[in-house]
Amino acid sequence: MEKRYNYLIPNINIYMIIIFILTIQLYILEHYSSFFIMIIINIILYGYNIILNRKKKVQWKEYVENLSNKLDEAGNNLLMESPIPLTILSNKGNIIWYNQKFSSIFKGKEILGINIDDVSKNLNVKHIIEGNKENFKYVKIEEKYFDIYGSMIELDKNNKDKDKIILLYYFDVSDKYHLRREREDNRESIILIEVDNFADALKSTDEFYAPLLAAEIERQIFSYAQAMNAMIKKYNESKYILSVQEMQVKEAMQNKFDILDTVREINFGNKLTVTLSLGVGRGGYTPQENLEYAQVAKDLALGRGGDQAVVKHKDKLSFYGGKTKEVEKKTKVRARVIAHALVNLIDESNRIYIMGHKNPDADCLGASIGLSAAIRNLNKECYIVLDENTNSISTMMEEIYKDDEIYESFINSTTALDHIDENSLLIIVDVQNTNHILSMNVCNKFDKKVIIDHHRRGADYVKDAILSYVETYASSTCEMVAEIIQYMADRPKMKKVEAIAMLAGICIDTKNFYFKTGVRTFEAAAFLRKMGADTIEVKKLFAEDLDEFSERAEIIKSAEIINDIAIALCPEKINSNVIVAKVADELLNIADIEASFVLAKIGDDVIISGRSLGDINVQIILEHFNGGGHLTMAGAKIKNSSIEEVYKQLKKILDDYVKEGEE
Repeated sequence: MEKRYNYLIPNINIYMIIIFILTIQLYILEHYSSFFIMIIINIILYGYNIILNRKKKVQWKEYVENLSNKLDEAGNNLLMESPIPLTILSNKGNIIWYNQKFSSIFKGKEILGINIDDVSKNLNVKHIIEGNKENFKYVKIEEKYFDIYGSMIELDKNNKDKDKIILLYYFDVSDKYHLRREREDNRESIILIEVDNFADALKSTDEFYAPLLAAEIERQIFSYAQAMNAMIKKYNESKYILSVQEMQVKEAMQNKFDILDTVREINFGNKLTVTLSLGVGRGGYTPQENLEYAQVAKDLALGRGGDQAVVKHKDKLSFYGGKTKEVEKKTKVRARVIAHALVNLIDESNRIYIMGHKNPDADCLGASIGLSAAIRNLNKECYIVLDENTNSISTMMEEIYKDDEIYESFINSTTALDHIDENSLLIIVDVQNTNHILSMNVCNKFDKKVIIDHHRRGADYVKDAILSYVETYASSTCEMVAEIIQYMADRPKMKKVEAIAMLAGICIDTKNFYFKTGVRTFEAAAFLRKMGADTIEVKKLFAEDLDEFSERAEIIKSAEIINDIAIALCPEKINSNVIVAKVADELLNIADIEASFVLAKIGDDVIISGRSLGDINVQIILEHFNGGGHLTMAGAKIKNSSIEEVYKQLKKILDDYVKEGEE
């Protein structure tokens, strides 16, 4: 202020200096009378100058203060009467001031002192204070939508923690929001519908009622399309394509695609339940892109066993349904076609590698060994990639390693990486999700990949396989391999230990032919028996000691039962996922238990093993933990969590699942 004042007032000190110099000249020229007169005049002028400057300084300060007051008043009036809604918040988010325009949004409601969270849940004051975010888009307040911009103001720089307020500016973008929403709602999405088991369902129906069944299925699908104001086209006896508005898709998602339940309830004496697979493509820039999304989604629905809808919105996938068991296919035509295609790929390759999943089990190992035997009979070089010998296969590996020829076919992933070339073929068995494959480094190095698996497909499956044989109805991958081996050569051969390993894989996955066991399962077992497999030898492979039996009994005793679902936590001393799986199996032997989940902390990971008798889909439940499997058997591995945290999450997921089933 002082500097500004000195700059604005006239500077007369220069004139005083000039007069003083002239006075000295009078003294030098010996004009003493004039000299003394000038001295007196200088003193008077100097004093007058001081008094005048002080008076002007006071007047200047009064002027500035008066102007500041007027500006403050004008500023307050401007903020209060601003056409833009404004609020001032405390550092805790409480409204401490607002203008008239903001008040008009609430039509007279008292809002002073309330927290901004009560106005809108989409505003986070901490983001503004920490400088992470200063604007929020399309925030709904009452019946309007606003773009909100915030700035933080420090009232006292010496006390930064307390004296902070937040000024928020609200720009009404309701018209823009509704136009955008209308445009999005009117976008066209694509739905592909396929009747999963159309031919088999008709064959299972009396000849008189079969046409009525087909007509009713079509009528329900067309009625569903009509209710959504969709354009529908039937392009195959069991396939339909729909072009539908986005708003209708959102409503269908809210209703969890109730067409699945409607078609499932159709009954014209058909022995097989009719189910649908739906693939929905949305969010693409063109209809062609949405069609591609829908095709991927439908393939995923079929790969997961059918009777479900999969929605693909760009890179995001959502799953609905999947409540029924997979239906075994009666014909082996596909197995024969796959076998011939696989033989052609093997003939075109100079070296074949077989790889399974992390923590390999008996099914994974048995399928690998069975394929290796078939490829050996084709006189091709074949290797099984295995990095770890887990507890679940250690006894079996001891028997296998007794055969030098089989032993030499096992290599680790590091060795495999050094020998893979552009003409090598990779066969992935008992897994298709990238998170669970033994080594993605090995997988990514191959140009040619084949998948043979019986698990339901997840969102992160291997997408560049040139041949994919996924049958979710199959009891095990060993069952699938046993079938295709019979078509790969006129007279298939394998060693006794190889046949035992494959039969062991089937026994483990079916729990000794209790679960997911169909006609083709027994046919595969009969073929392996013919190849030399001995059921007694299989039983010996999985014999357990007394200590392990006692540990299982202790875990079962501690199980908690909620809504016919058993949940058990393993003590810290348990470090084997085999025990976890066995406990989950045995809990289903208890009356009135429909499903079981067993948790164990093994190393840094929490392992969950889920089992079901069929009414509860354990795969969908464990997919929340990035796990997978089947409707009746699934597992998951959670990193960097305590067993207590995972237990709480699991209970909440089960509560939501049960509530959803009751709706």
